[in-house]
Amino acid sequence: MTAPAKGNPASYFPAIEKKYGRPVQEWLDLIRSSPLTKHMELVAWLKTEHGLGHGHANALVAHTRANDEQA
Repeated sequence: MTAPAKGNPASYFPAIEKKYGRPVQEWLDLIRSSPLTKHMELVAWLKTEHGLGHGHANALVAHTRANDEQA
């Protein structure tokens, strides 16, 4: 498998799993289960309620929203 290009939200996934000790799929499911719908609301929620850094929260939300829009 090739490494994701830098700047691609998925390129942050290995670091997210290592830092927070949870699989990325758990974070994606958590985002999808949230009643929040706006990008920055979700980012702020992940930061305040779950202790994620801004870049990691932003990458997870961006990836989730992009994939959900394609479905």
